[in-house]
Amino acid sequence: MTDLQRGIAPEPAAMRSAMGSFLTGVTVITAMHDGEPAGLAANSFTSVSLDPPLVLFCAARSSSSWPKIDAAGRFCVNVLPDDGEATCRIFASPGDRFTQVEWQPGVTGSPVLASALAYADCEIEHRYDGGDHVIVVGRVVELGQREHGQPLAFFRGGYGRFEQ
Repeated sequence: MTDLQRGIAPEPAAMRSAMGSFLTGVTVITAMHDGEPAGLAANSFTSVSLDPPLVLFCAARSSSSWPKIDAAGRFCVNVLPDDGEATCRIFASPGDRFTQVEWQPGVTGSPVLASALAYADCEIEHRYDGGDHVIVVGRVVELGQREHGQPLAFFRGGYGRFEQ
């Protein structure tokens, strides 16, 4: 491992670069707040527990959508399929996101994207301080998934496909 760089100070740019070496999936977190849908793109998502069924995602404190999702008290994690890069970019940018995608309300009322590879509709259980992010733990109340399809992958700042 002679090309492994060591001794790098954990400054924000270095942290982003090093953590970008971890391949992640891509999700869109959605909710309904005051009758209006809200959503954001997130790759910081994981399953936490099977019993009880818990998942978590991290929301940037600077996000304009996070306060709406927080106020809703519920959210839906939509796992994007490998052709979902355009959807991710819609939810990573400001604007009227929900006129550009098909969706229907899940059991909690949160939007379930028609293109989702899988989804987890959740009630917020806990919020934890995560520096410039909020760590959000949700209890899953409903799941859905497609039988076929591959996830959208994110690695070193770019999108890709996972092949089995």
